[in-house]
Amino acid sequence: MTFKYNNVYINETATITGLYESNGPLSKLFDKSYNDFYFGTKSWELAESKLIEESVDMVLNKINKTKSDINVHISGDLLNQITATNYAASSLGIPLMGIYGACSTSVLGLTIASNMIETNQVKNAIVSTSSHNNAAEKQFRYPVEYGGPKRKTTTFTCTGGASAYLSNDKRGIKVESATIGRVIDLGIKDVYNMGAVMAPAAASTIYEHLKDTKREIGYYDLVLTGDLGVYGKKILKDYIFTEYNINLENYNDCGTIIYDIDTQPVYAGASGPACAPLVTYSYVFNKMKKGELNRVLIVATGALMSPTLVNEKNTIPAIAHAISLEVIS
Repeated sequence: MTFKYNNVYINETATITGLYESNGPLSKLFDKSYNDFYFGTKSWELAESKLIEESVDMVLNKINKTKSDINVHISGDLLNQITATNYAASSLGIPLMGIYGACSTSVLGLTIASNMIETNQVKNAIVSTSSHNNAAEKQFRYPVEYGGPKRKTTTFTCTGGASAYLSNDKRGIKVESATIGRVIDLGIKDVYNMGAVMAPAAASTIYEHLKDTKREIGYYDLVLTGDLGVYGKKILKDYIFTEYNINLENYNDCGTIIYDIDTQPVYAGASGPACAPLVTYSYVFNKMKKGELNRVLIVATGALMSPTLVNEKNTIPAIAHAISLEVIS
């Protein structure tokens, strides 16, 4: 299902990261970075919540608005019961729509906000998401202190929080359309190969988006997936050509951009709900504002896994949502 928009814009964004991201190739493009994993809090979970709260405050400062000016806050994260979002929202006091789409949450949130603004249900919205390496590892695999070895196909959950302010005010980046994806499950059970899990979902959504909009893939200057990593990126290119006869040329993956994979200990690259928005709001928007990119399709990918079901040897379903962004003409 694809939605078209005539009057929705991302006016401003804020990005906050942790240590590994601040040492990566995009470090100068982020608004703020921390040099540890606690950010002045007592736990990794509270640290992740702080990322959301601070990124919202940062956006508000940029647009010179207060919390009472915001109609709705749409936010999600990777922790159980979207804990980071809920704790941040209790301090922010903005009406909350909590959502969960795993690592596809950012684009899901942007789509919901765009629909509400386009239909005049709200005048504005802030969309946020976050992820924290240590908190995610503790919940989904093993605590970092365990020190267990991992396979080379493993992706490294990025630490960061990102927020975007959307309205019908014509400035910033235009939200042109969005496609809601289908849940795809090809029977993969390996939690250390999320790129393979999510690549077919990304292929399905890209295909559906192009079909719905009656476009060729060359319409976009860049197609950017959320967090497939090195191996998932290769799988997607092969799979989408074999299944849908789509040749991905102007394509990259956020998980291979945010880190220097050759020098940083991040395995196959980045993952996590914050991965796509951190790269989009820094790297992509910077290029769009400089005129180097005009039309970009962001395809945020998510593995809809439960540690309990995975431990029971069940397969891992995945989903991808896409959003088309354009420079204002």
